[in-house]
Amino acid sequence: METTETFRGLESRASGRVYETADPAELPEEAGRVEPTYEYDAVDPDDLFSASTGIPAGHWRFDALLPFPASAGISASEGSTPLVPTERLADELGVDAVYVKDEGRNPTGTVLDRGLSVALTAVAMRAAAGADVEPLACASPGNAGQSMAAYAGRADLRSYAFVPSRCAFSNKAMTNVHGGDMRVVGGRFPDAAAAVDEQLETAYTDLDEFATPYRHEGVKTVAFELVADLGGAPDVVVVPTGSGEVLAGVYKGFSELARIDAIGSVPRLVAAQPSGCAPIAAAVERGLDEPEPWSTPDTICGELEIPDPAGGRAAVEAVERSGGTAVTADDGDVLESAVAVARNEVIEMGVAGGAAPAGAWELAEEDYFEGDETVVLLNADAGLKTPDVLRSHLMGQGI
Repeated sequence: METTETFRGLESRASGRVYETADPAELPEEAGRVEPTYEYDAVDPDDLFSASTGIPAGHWRFDALLPFPASAGISASEGSTPLVPTERLADELGVDAVYVKDEGRNPTGTVLDRGLSVALTAVAMRAAAGADVEPLACASPGNAGQSMAAYAGRADLRSYAFVPSRCAFSNKAMTNVHGGDMRVVGGRFPDAAAAVDEQLETAYTDLDEFATPYRHEGVKTVAFELVADLGGAPDVVVVPTGSGEVLAGVYKGFSELARIDAIGSVPRLVAAQPSGCAPIAAAVERGLDEPEPWSTPDTICGELEIPDPAGGRAAVEAVERSGGTAVTADDGDVLESAVAVARNEVIEMGVAGGAAPAGAWELAEEDYFEGDETVVLLNADAGLKTPDVLRSHLMGQGI
């Protein structure tokens, strides 16, 4: 597999051992969860933020801290998403500045495109080397399955997305439009996750979050872009949180920037969850190292309804090490926040994205902000992912 000059290998989180390979299939079982690691002393911050000649706009311009070179990337120019200033939100929250990082502008309308781009690049390299990688599979509330189908189609690889029956119609439709196969499973996300091994009667390449080390590795480029656009790190970043994948990725990105002295410190990261399914927020509040499974998940925020998050420990760690916190908001407040941002700031937020401003307003009411902060709200997905849910919210108000 072709890797970048700075890539060292995959590091075991349990033992600290670095395996000099980019192929997770080559790792022994005792390696456990692994993370790509790099020769950080060899990375010049100025070079990292200066796109190489011939690399189009997008997150692959940061390949000095990615496993694979931009020239090998399976890409549709994901990344380089807008950072939108919102003066009204800054006034309402009582802080110096608020920006919305609009990840709804990615190719399939989700921040997860960043990670699936990197993950599919790794799989495509294995396939080119003769490995039998098909089919690809993942369980998903919707967005990851659609994104996987899109990038698998680009790589001419067969994929299966397992989604719960309550998955948004837009995700179901576009998964098929991109050429992916889909299994709709009765129930909620855990039922879809269980169905992968129950229904696939063959070996497959697992592209679930944290089953591959590359999904959150791609997401970390959100942090790189924030620093590039702001000229430094923000003070607070509010991240809609379900599986923990996005929060863990953003934390890793800022941590690596601090390690190469591109920023002075990691900003405070806030995990924003719906109150009807908030295992990570509960773990932070109780001082646990990792979440306990949420026994009765009940939220309209389907993308965030992950009762037993695979990245729970990583998310709690990200919050604690960054000096951040976790916050919850009721479904009505999440929906109203997404609508308010669309009405006042043009930006179309999906239901999951609405958790960020809803969480920020909760923090403001708790006097979390000191008043001089630069705050970033991560819009995790596009409004067109869940327009029916947002419209139903308005209809419930007689609009």
